[in-house]
Formats: sequence, C-alpha cells, structure tokens
Amino acid sequence: MADPSNFSTVSAEDEAKYGFTREEMYSSNLAGTVNPYDRHLFLRHRSYTDWASRVEEDSLPKLFSSTLKSRKNDIPVKTLLTVIEGEQSDGDVLIFPEMIKYKGLTEGDVDGFVEDVLVNGKPWASGVQETFTGSYVFVCAHGNRDKRCGVCGPILIEKLNEEIALRGLKDQVFVNACSHIGGHKYAGNLIIFSPDSREKLRATGNIYIPVSSYGYVTPGDVPELLDQHIANGKIIERLWRGQMGVSTESGDGTGEQKLPNGTEVKKNEKPEESTVQKTRENVGGCCQGANGSSCCMTASSEVSETKKTEETTEAHGKKGLCGLTSWVGSWEQRDVLTAAAVVGAVATVAVAYSYYRRSG
Repeated sequence: MADPSNFSTVSAEDEAKYGFTREEMYSSNLAGTVNPYDRHLFLRHRSYTDWASRVEEDSLPKLFSSTLKSRKNDIPVKTLLTVIEGEQSDGDVLIFPEMIKYKGLTEGDVDGFVEDVLVNGKPWASGVQETFTGSYVFVCAHGNRDKRCGVCGPILIEKLNEEIALRGLKDQVFVNACSHIGGHKYAGNLIIFSPDSREKLRATGNIYIPVSSYGYVTPGDVPELLDQHIANGKIIERLWRGQMGVSTESGDGTGEQKLPNGTEVKKNEKPEESTVQKTRENVGGCCQGANGSSCCMTASSEVSETKKTEETTEAHGKKGLCGLTSWVGSWEQRDVLTAAAVVGAVATVAVAYSYYRRSG
C-alpha cells in the first residue's frame, strides 16, 4: 500500500498542466485503448517514488522482463508484467486471474519460476504457492516516467484509501501504486481486479471479466468505482479502456469491443460484408475424396451455383407464366366467338319460324 507520507502537494501550475483539469482530459475515446492479454503478473519492487523512468531496466524487473520476452513463444498465454510498490515485500509476485502469490523471488529464481509456473503451468518448485482473496486496484503513479501519472496517481491512491476506509473495506479492497500501464495521456489510469463481481455479473446474465482498465479517472469518480464496479460488478462505461482477454481490431483501439454489460462500443463502423465473405465464414472444413479428389466446394462456387439456379428458376417461371397467360387469352377468345355463333344461329331460327307462322 502506498505510504501517505510520499504524497507531495501539487502546485496549481502542475495541476493545470498535468492534473485532472488539463486540457487533454476527455479528448479521446477510451474503449479499446488497452492491448489484449490473458494473464497479468505484478512484481513488488521498492517504493514507487524511487523507480527510475524505465523501472523495467532495474535489476530484478529487468531480468524478469527479458526472460518473459525470450520465452514468450513457450508461454501458452500472453502475459503482461507490471511493477508495483514493494518495500518490505520486494520480490513477491501476484498472478491474475489465477489469484496466486509467490514470495521473495530473486534474480537467481527467475528462470526456474518462469519454466515451472508460466511455461508448464505447475507450482514453483522452489517456492510456496499461496492464494489470496479480495479486490485489487492498481493505480499508475510512475511520476518519473510521466508527470501526468505522477500528479494524478498519488491523489487517486489517497482518495481510494479514504473511501475504502469510510466503507469499512480495508480488509477487502487493496490499493497499490504501479508502474507504467500504457496511455499516459489517459491519466489517471488504474486497473481493477474484482473477483467478487463474478457471481453478481452471472446473476444478471452478463459476462464475468476479471480485470478492467480505466482512464481519465478523477477523485470524484472513486466512489462510483467502489460502489458500482467493485460492489456490484457494473462497468463504468465512460471511463472504461478495456479488459483482460479482449482483442481490438488495431493497436490504436479502433473497431468494436463489447462491454461486460452487453453494450457494444463502436468507434469505427465496418463496411457490411458481402455475401461471399459471409458464406466463406460459415463454410466448414473440406473433405478429401477418393484418389485425391476434393468433394467440397469453395464459397464463391457455391454462391455462383446458387445464383445460376435462381436465375434459371426465375426464367422458367416467367416463361411458364407468359405461356399460361397466352393460353388463357386464346381460350377466352375462342369461347367468346363460339358463344356469339350459337346466339346468332338461334336468332336466325327464331326469325324463320316466326315468318313461317305468319305465312300459314
């Protein structure tokens, strides 16, 4: 937990330039500004006020980071490493969403830890695996990396701890300062991991998302984050940057993401797919016939054949309809002529008979 004695008073000039009232606040759409990943490691390392600009290049974080990069093809899921304040617990590793912890990792332990835990998915042979509970909030306060995070982060940490205490949640919600998590311009930046929201989200029919990232967070947003996200599992849409396990169409966050509450956040409209594209997506795997011949059709040939069949059917239908109309027309014409001839013959007989009677 961040030490309140580390908080420094922010000058009016710094607040205007780097704080919550700076001009760039709320100038960008936030949804989709987090790169996709599946697991998050937090490494405890010293006090955040002592971190260099590139804390990942400092002793243990540097070795851990380089090992993850060299073994990334061996690690089954995309894993992100972030440094958090450590002080008396340097070397502890917290793993989300598994919610397991290992204590006292040293430089000599890194290779074995990565091999056992991250590559093979087994408990670390040289350490004791512990589980932990509660909700965790990680706030970027890495001031030596970016002044905006250095101004906004400590204020948010102080406000979070104040509101948590007022709600009697000090043993349930834990706040830590963390290093750079991307998107300095969105400061205040924070990540919330709240497993207690799992059943609440399921009860409402929504998807459980273990980790969500927020940006443009101000002290005034803290009560809502605690009361809505952590207490009720409700995402705060206007501040939501993304979540663990979700990919975006591009690194700049364009495309679509679906919020855990079911609302779609659209930033760029995609052109409507053609019939051929939709058909290709719905076609399953091909089968191989005898003698190497294929018994499956491509999507484009299926569409072509379908169109031909429809056109042929339509043509036959039109031809048949025209023929039927012509036949009916001809029948009606013959019928009329015949009836007229019959009427004429009857009239002639009647006139002749009448003349015969008068003559007699």
